[in-house]
Amino acid sequence: MNDFSALLQPDRGQPAQSVTVLTADGFPAWLTRQSAATRALATAQRFAAKPDTHLLVPHVDGIAVIAGVADPASPWALAKLAESLPAGTYRLDGAEVGANALGWLLGQYRFTRYRKGETIGDRVLLTGDVAHRDEIVRIAAATAQVRDLVNTGAGDLGPAELETEARDLAQRHGASVTVTAGEALARDYPMIHAVGQAAIRERAPRLIELHWGDPAHPRIAIVGKGVCFDTGGLDIKPSAGMRLMKKDMGGAAHALALAGLVMATGLPVRLHLLIPTVENAVSGASFRPGDVLRTRKGLTVENTNTDAEGRLILGDALTRAGEDNPELILDFATLTGAARVALGPDLPPLFTDDEGLAADLLAAAASEHDPVWRLPLWDGYDEMLKSDIADMVNAPDGGFAGAITAALFLRRFVPKETAWAHLDVFAWRPSGKPGRPKGGDAYALRAAYRMLKGRYSRA
Repeated sequence: MNDFSALLQPDRGQPAQSVTVLTADGFPAWLTRQSAATRALATAQRFAAKPDTHLLVPHVDGIAVIAGVADPASPWALAKLAESLPAGTYRLDGAEVGANALGWLLGQYRFTRYRKGETIGDRVLLTGDVAHRDEIVRIAAATAQVRDLVNTGAGDLGPAELETEARDLAQRHGASVTVTAGEALARDYPMIHAVGQAAIRERAPRLIELHWGDPAHPRIAIVGKGVCFDTGGLDIKPSAGMRLMKKDMGGAAHALALAGLVMATGLPVRLHLLIPTVENAVSGASFRPGDVLRTRKGLTVENTNTDAEGRLILGDALTRAGEDNPELILDFATLTGAARVALGPDLPPLFTDDEGLAADLLAAAASEHDPVWRLPLWDGYDEMLKSDIADMVNAPDGGFAGAITAALFLRRFVPKETAWAHLDVFAWRPSGKPGRPKGGDAYALRAAYRMLKGRYSRA
């Protein structure tokens, strides 16, 4: 567990090494104001304040750190420093920490469940903005929660473990949890049951629901896809495609982390968190291509691909979310490879028919340096979901517009009068960047939280 609160401390004038932040453009003017010794050291080290570089300048009280950054306003500006400086306490020279604190904290994130981390000591940053310190720590911890859950091997994280995670979260915040499994799941949530029935003895499927907040407050629902491992089912994936499928519960990880932020902040909402969780396994009990599945909504779905299972379990969960008439539903899901082909790993597509919600999410994404890109819920592609024998198919033939048709499938389970947004997140970083190591990661989490705060904050 990463204790981020220890790494960001109130500035009470305690001894600390100074950190000066420069851009490459501003470096020459700064250098002319320095001593001959500092200029000589910079020349000898070929330091020019390029992004993610730093220079250590010895002085009588220790060292001064000169840091090169691309954008001083970026949350990641200090992340490389946090990864590489000696253990100690640091203070920004002539500036407040601000958004930089997030990268400082997450630059020291380590996933140590399966091996010991390096013993390198803490790099502590001082902040004068004590009012926002707890908020930054909460956001860093929520990001780390997503990373930890996604990085955990599927052998150690199945539907039961996701239930434990939800119950622990509820206990910390005074929420209630209900779980539907077994015969009740088969009766009331038939698509969740169908996807998970191949693993029903070892890793039984379930719908996890958490309720929190005053029933008089605006009702919102957060839904997360919880496929703890995805073989593809009988439409089995090749080994290379299965390699990272421990991350197929990344939507659930995002939903749990966002729900935790909502409750920890005390937003005046009535929160309903829903995690449909399964393992899409292969056995004699697997659901089959060509099966016609019944749904909680009463529609029928011709299953054309057992590897398009995430939208099935989300369909039942979205139906349940809509039954309580929320004014807003957000869902997170590692849903389609088509989204990655279109936008790559770092840019989650956003789908919504609600223009106000789209504007709020896009503005929050820009403000938080947590980008999303809006893709259309194109009505003209809705006919691709037609079936000859059922109300719809789950995966159209041909593969065209795969992220859009998946979102259109989900839309059929959302009440038309409810504002709804779907985020198709990757939940994985294929290569590392400062503060963002290779492995599980949160995408659009900060944007969604900022949007919710903007809509529902008491202030």
